[in-house]
Amino acid sequence: MKTNYTFGLDNFGDIPLDESGEAVTHAQAIRQVVDEAILADKLGVDIIALGEHHREEYSISSPEMVLAAIASRTKRIKLSSGVTVLSSDDPVRVYERFATLDAVSNGRAQIILGRGSFTESFPLFGYSLQDYDVLFEEKIELMAELLKEKPVSWSGTTRTELADADVFPKTESGRIETWVGVGGSPNSVLRAARYGFPLILAIIGGAPARFAPYVDLYKQAAKEYGTTAHPVGMHSPGYIADTDEEAMELAWPTFKTAFDAIGKTRGWAPWSYEHFKREVAMGSLYVGSPKTVAERIAHAMRAVGAERFDLVYGFGPVKASDRMKMVELYGKKVIPMVRELLEKS
Repeated sequence: MKTNYTFGLDNFGDIPLDESGEAVTHAQAIRQVVDEAILADKLGVDIIALGEHHREEYSISSPEMVLAAIASRTKRIKLSSGVTVLSSDDPVRVYERFATLDAVSNGRAQIILGRGSFTESFPLFGYSLQDYDVLFEEKIELMAELLKEKPVSWSGTTRTELADADVFPKTESGRIETWVGVGGSPNSVLRAARYGFPLILAIIGGAPARFAPYVDLYKQAAKEYGTTAHPVGMHSPGYIADTDEEAMELAWPTFKTAFDAIGKTRGWAPWSYEHFKREVAMGSLYVGSPKTVAERIAHAMRAVGAERFDLVYGFGPVKASDRMKMVELYGKKVIPMVRELLEKS
């Protein structure tokens, strides 16, 4: 039986640079993402996934709004969050927004639920980090019920209870495709299996093969819970250029800037070039020519057991023109080569 591999592009709304090397405005950055998604749609990329952040260095705080703009100018590409920070949102509103997106896009909406890579949304929307675990646990439970598109009765400690509440609009298919994004917590893997959600692994460092046990855990847990073990996806950062040398030269300063900025909030040491090279050679950075990136993606998908791969492109301060070229190389060259390599294995 032929495996149905899917390939997407992830963008967190990083602020790109213009041709003079100056950062563009937040508004320009959002329009840039729309243009990139239009190109991805034309090239046959399966999914565009947009992250939710509430920080100065990112332009997208409302993925579904940008996805709606993309919906109006594309035909087939799936429109996904990457991720929706459910802990600091309201599941009813999340359902309503994505059901609306599903309507205007003719059924192309997709949600990836997660805790998010930062915590600034908690104080911003009036939530306490002391409730970090219970917020996600209760809200994903409610979200699972809402996705059935039937009247919901629910009670918990994090929001007002619902009594036979019906939520609108309903989707034409009867359900919004919804995944759970996991960064490496076994409990999160078990939770995805318990509610029967497909799993996507955020792999941003180290050898991809170390995540294979999570796929095994997911499948075994789904079996024990009596739910469906869906195909598993993975997402990782990358940089594609015409040659390996060009990709390395362009990617290094952008990745260092991005990872060092994240590291300041998490206690990471500043990135060294040696660490960067190790991640490119053996870890989870997909940097190089289309052929090199395709070979590494195919190898990683086999090692993890993934049937979906989303490339995080435009990570850090990348020129807007280089981002467009990455989208073009990914759609025209990388994806066809990865498919061919996987079908041979």
